[in-house]
Amino acid sequence: MMRISMSLPKKLLADFDEVLKDRGYQSRSKGIRDALKDYIVRYQWMNEMEGDRIGVITVIYDHYYTGVMENLAEIQHDYRDEINTSMHIHMTSKYCMEVIVVNGDVNSIRELTEKMMRLKGVDHVKLTSTANGEAFDPD
Repeated sequence: MMRISMSLPKKLLADFDEVLKDRGYQSRSKGIRDALKDYIVRYQWMNEMEGDRIGVITVIYDHYYTGVMENLAEIQHDYRDEINTSMHIHMTSKYCMEVIVVNGDVNSIRELTEKMMRLKGVDHVKLTSTANGEAFDPD
């Protein structure tokens, strides 16, 4: 095993420790290893998808972070062919959520998701997708 060190916000670490406690973990290192494995599996799953997909991208961001809303809007305009609709939700006085319904080539949807994920001020992005309706229609 290799040792690493990392810097984390206090609240994130406290929340992580609480999850570990709830799940019965005896070691923070084991919890971090499991979380990293899950992250890698999700990434690999997202990269293995092919063809047309329909899905939802959920984005949570700090709307006070300078430029984040403009950057999100610009990215969404660049992918308007894949975006069917979006909904904006005020979660708290600081955080907002965008729920974006997408449909189209998975490579474009993946690109869209990853561009939003890389933005500063964005705290969470999750893509959930399935084969589009054509896969379910026998005619």
